[in-house]
Amino acid sequence: MAIGVWISLIAYFALMIAIGFYAMRKSTSTSEDYMLGGRALSPQVAALSAGASDMSGWLLLGLPGALFVSGLGQAWIGIGLLVGAFFNWTLVAPRLREQTVHYGNAITIPEFLANRFPTRAMSLRTVSAIVIVVFFAVYTASGLVAGGKLFESAFSGVINIAGLSDYAAGVVITLGVVLAYTVVGGFLAVSMTDFVQGCIMMLALVIMPAVVLFGEGGGGFGQASQTLNEVDPTLLSWTEGLTFIGWLSAVTWGLGYFGQPHIIVRFMAIRTLKDVPVARNIGMSWMLISLIGAISLGVFGRAYAIRNGMDVQDPETIFIILADLLFHPLITGFLYAALLAAIMSTISSQLLVSSSSLTEDFYRLFLRKEATEKETVGVGRICVVLVGVVAAFIASDPDSQVLALVSNAWAGFGAAFGPLIILSLMWSRTNGAGAIAGMVVGAVTVMIWISLGWNGEFMGGPGVYEIIPGFVASFIAILVVSSVTADAGEYQQISR
Repeated sequence: MAIGVWISLIAYFALMIAIGFYAMRKSTSTSEDYMLGGRALSPQVAALSAGASDMSGWLLLGLPGALFVSGLGQAWIGIGLLVGAFFNWTLVAPRLREQTVHYGNAITIPEFLANRFPTRAMSLRTVSAIVIVVFFAVYTASGLVAGGKLFESAFSGVINIAGLSDYAAGVVITLGVVLAYTVVGGFLAVSMTDFVQGCIMMLALVIMPAVVLFGEGGGGFGQASQTLNEVDPTLLSWTEGLTFIGWLSAVTWGLGYFGQPHIIVRFMAIRTLKDVPVARNIGMSWMLISLIGAISLGVFGRAYAIRNGMDVQDPETIFIILADLLFHPLITGFLYAALLAAIMSTISSQLLVSSSSLTEDFYRLFLRKEATEKETVGVGRICVVLVGVVAAFIASDPDSQVLALVSNAWAGFGAAFGPLIILSLMWSRTNGAGAIAGMVVGAVTVMIWISLGWNGEFMGGPGVYEIIPGFVASFIAILVVSSVTADAGEYQQISR
């Protein structure tokens, strides 16, 4: 491996850890500081932090891999996400920023739900915290799988850590760097590193498709389109060969946004309510550019591979293969850093949200109600490490698919929390009984759907993405149960 690659990667790792120590000095003295950055994020940092923590390794591995195999039909996932993100910023962000302060200055989603529905506070905090920790363990594992694949593909035979395989070494290194700055600097470190990582990711997704198309061996749009048409004309079609169920399963990824704790917590931390529209515009622009780059990489990367006789055994590694093949080692190192940025920005956010729930909604609620701020921050750091270790165990299988793990966790959160967040912010008749019913029904529906394999094949036809039945069932459960029950004192006027 060329020295230039290592120089770029070491510089990137050093920058992330330096930001962590800066954040430690700036904002880790209280639990609100450590877990929510003191609600002082600028719109720029909030926007790119939300985007980078959302667009994990699947943006540079999973999505391009799906498009590499199946063509533009898979781009509907990106379109659904873009629409979902817009409505999340428009409908949820301002209300959540305002209401989490209004209802007891809540610093976690479970705490907000408990304050919003006080008659079922204990049950809500417990159930929602369990859902967060369980699904985030799987979600975090998907990021570690991506890190393992990077090191296995790019550094084969170079790294030797205690006899571990290249894949296992990649998982360990990825987790180790993330833990270094997350444990030390908390939410502010995570958000600031997300900002830097988001810039790196977007730049990489502009550079890579441009070189693939117009660099040596690319041939431009015309040659790439001709090559793909000769192999399979459906690769350049948005609809050909795509069933209605397949299309619906792709676009409904956007429903998941409303229930992703690691994304919507950025709305809670933004500096002021007036900053939300600015953050939305920045975030949506970043997301549009990044998705176009990822889609282009997958489609035109396939054309490049065909034209140049490349044997791509794992389509999810096309970004890694092209980075190594087409660029000077220093740029290759930068591109690897972009992939690590996508991976680590999401892992750090998920670890911190899981830690916040374990600390605030278990430790402080059941074990040490009188815990000091210093003690709470210390426990939060320990919980970050514990969740990371569990995720590493889940990620130990090198045959795991990044997109599959992400899709399962995304659906779980979207169904369990999405309808509840929307209705708790916008429908005054939502009550605690309905909130619990919706959360449980949504999560259980997703898990049953996956266990029965109906996301792969349903009634003899193509599978239905589990977020669809989960989201619908959860929404109906909240409406019905809230309508037929009456929790005294919970019909409060919601802040608008």
